[in-house]
Amino acid sequence: MVISEKFKIYSEVFEVFLMKDIVRDGDPVLRKQAPKVKFPLSKEDKQLAHDLMEYLEVSQNPELCEKYKLRAGVGLAAPQVGVSEMMASVLVPNEDENESDTPLFKDVIINPVIVSSSVQRGALTEGEGCLSVDKDIPGYVPRAARITLRYTDVDGKDHKIRLKNYPAIVCQHEIDHLHGVLFYDHINKDNPFTKSDDEIFIY
Repeated sequence: MVISEKFKIYSEVFEVFLMKDIVRDGDPVLRKQAPKVKFPLSKEDKQLAHDLMEYLEVSQNPELCEKYKLRAGVGLAAPQVGVSEMMASVLVPNEDENESDTPLFKDVIINPVIVSSSVQRGALTEGEGCLSVDKDIPGYVPRAARITLRYTDVDGKDHKIRLKNYPAIVCQHEIDHLHGVLFYDHINKDNPFTKSDDEIFIY
């Protein structure tokens, strides 16, 4: 059972996941293959989709993030709050000050499938982190630098989009959660900072 807490902000009352609601590494749900979500969405699944995105929105607000002691995130998958379903929220902010109000990618991706991916690999220069993994695990996490993603949104509309660099990496990280995979599974255990010649670093 997921426990939420109500907060009043800007004269609106809403519920948001807290860090105590985030399932941590070691819980079996994080290693399960999540089943597909059925459409039309149930009332519970609609609420889950809303709450997953709301966590990201609140956590990316510095004032609220500090107030409610959250860890800022760009993605949150249903298994991370104890629900084994193929659903995840992604909110990748735009670092361009002139377009900061327009995220690079924002949606709740349901039953997502990567239909194609580039041969070229990419990795974040500082490695990856996860809301479900409290400790720092150093090492490069090689992923496809570009992907074509197919998914369904909360309204039942199908999408097929191309993503590259950071948004592509975030979506791959979240989709891994839906298949019982954690980011550190991709790290080379013998040489965590090994890099292929054609691999690009993403900042």
